[in-house]
Order: sequence, then structure tokens, then C-alpha cells
Amino acid sequence: MPRTLIDQAIRWLAYEQDAHAKTLASMAEVPTEKHADPDFKKAIRIMAHLAVARHKWMVRMGRALEMHANFFPENWTLETLAAELAASHELWEGYLGSLEDDAQLEEYFEYVSSDAGPCRSMLGDVVTQLFGHSWYHRGQVAMLVKSLGVQPAATDFIYWSREIIA
Repeated sequence: MPRTLIDQAIRWLAYEQDAHAKTLASMAEVPTEKHADPDFKKAIRIMAHLAVARHKWMVRMGRALEMHANFFPENWTLETLAAELAASHELWEGYLGSLEDDAQLEEYFEYVSSDAGPCRSMLGDVVTQLFGHSWYHRGQVAMLVKSLGVQPAATDFIYWSREIIA
């Protein structure tokens, strides 16, 4: 069991990696003839937004170069999503792994927000946002996948974390 907030964040990051993979797998089950459907395209855009936003925080914190001009990129594929989410995961894993103690999560940094201009946030709040943002958008994608006739992935944290007693 994690003993620090950093350990907990690293554990949640592992869960997120698994949940994103399951979400992409459920999207891949959508029949090819439905890939032109507006709901499928919207699901792709939402997951692309999730990947871009995760990367954008790394840019704001000075840990990555800017790569995406649009928060809702068009024309991404499932393969693009998988690659972008993996790259983002690697950045976040490196960042969280570099933290030495929980006090660092209480530090503030300044950045320019796309909707509010100059801002200041506590690093721990950004980590909280990272996970909450993913849960929110994976729920949207699950509803869209279901509307396309596919069973959405079960990505609740408890499904990932619980131990089945035989």
C-alpha cells in the first residue's frame, strides 16, 4: 500500500495507463463501418483531448516541448491515441518518479492558461486534475461507445485495485 502522496499518484498513474488501454480496446471493438459515425469521431476527439491536456500540463511545468496547437485535435486514429497516451504516461511517470518528498506537491508554479491567462497552481492540484479529468472524459467515451453498440470498458478504479478472495 502506498505510504506517501507521491506513491499514491504513481499507483493512480498505473491505473490510468490500464484504464486508457481498456478504453481504447473498447473503441477498437466498434465495427469499422461505424467509424464515420459522429459518435465514434466524438469519442476519438475526447480521448485526443485527454492526451493533449495531459501533455499540456507537462509543457506548462517545463518538462516537455509544445506539440499540440489544438486541445481537440481532428483526424486522430486509435493508433495515434495509443502512441500519444503512452508518450504522456512516460512523461508523467518520469515526473512523479523524480519527486523526492510529498512537500514538493505543495509547491506552486506559474503558467499561462488557454482560458484564463497567467495563473499559478499547486503541483498537487495539477496531479489531482490529471486523474479527475481522465475519469470524466472516459465516462463520456463509455457512453459514446455504448451508443455505437459496443460494451464499454469497465474502468472503475475499484475493479483495478481490488483483490478477489478465492
